[in-house]
Amino acid sequence: MNTIDVLKPGMLTSFQDLGRRGYEHLGVPVNGVMDERAHRVANWLVGNSATEATLEITLLGPVLRFNADAVIALCGADLSPTVNQQPIAMNQAVQLAAGSVLAFGARRAGARSYLAVQGGYALQPVMGSTSTYVRGAYGGVDGKALVKGLRIPLKDPTSKRVVQKLPNAPLFPYGVVQGAAAPIRLVMGREHASFNPHSVASLSSQPYRLSAQSDRMGYRLEGPSLQRDDAYELRSEAVTPGTVQVPPDGSPIILMADAQTTGGYPRIANVISVDLPRLAQRAPGDSLRFEWVDLEAAQRLWIAQAEVFARFEHDSCAD
Repeated sequence: MNTIDVLKPGMLTSFQDLGRRGYEHLGVPVNGVMDERAHRVANWLVGNSATEATLEITLLGPVLRFNADAVIALCGADLSPTVNQQPIAMNQAVQLAAGSVLAFGARRAGARSYLAVQGGYALQPVMGSTSTYVRGAYGGVDGKALVKGLRIPLKDPTSKRVVQKLPNAPLFPYGVVQGAAAPIRLVMGREHASFNPHSVASLSSQPYRLSAQSDRMGYRLEGPSLQRDDAYELRSEAVTPGTVQVPPDGSPIILMADAQTTGGYPRIANVISVDLPRLAQRAPGDSLRFEWVDLEAAQRLWIAQAEVFARFEHDSCAD
């Protein structure tokens, strides 16, 4: 029986893939993984395409029983994973025997871990994606996070290719991935020029704190207030994951994977795409610093990351 039983669901554990794109004009959020790099690496390690869903595990992990032999990989946050009460390594393929129980313990680093299973999860796509959108109650399994007693069906592996563990050399070129303490990089947003110079300087010179009122839709920040010189009314316009909006109280909000598709708050900045995975690994209470970069630098980093992703896909499809 090629299934997984959910013995405990964890804090917020949901199926996510690369998102449901192409429906934003209808008001449908993109959804998908918060940390695309961890998702892609986990799938690569077990020989899956990046389009296969992973289980996104937030802060407090689930307890899962595998009812058949399986190959898994965990990437992203280190939540002290164990199999049958024995520690297992992150960032490598791990063979499980039927009956094995995967559990998690204390959070060592990061906020979100990604579980890939060779072959993938047998889920029904909604609008081209299996990503769970809890607010909309669709995707994943019944549009919900995992619940106790759920039985998750698995696909049969189409390939036996696995990568035993990550190489010692960095997977990504210098600059794409930075340390956890490095600033989150920003490019100017559409309404950047309407903010007073002091506010723009504060965003890159003063620390902010991730509020407890943060989730997959958006991260609320606590810190210096950002004020506009030109307080003209704005029409609702397109926003994306990474958009930094500033509501009237001056406390910025960074939109994340479950963000709405339009908004009327001024957009002072956008987090560059290669830094969204690092931002996704921050937890409420963590301190954040920001740094301005130009659009050309952000584009160069995105291209460098995309080239690595393309190599993953080539390796996973090599059979």
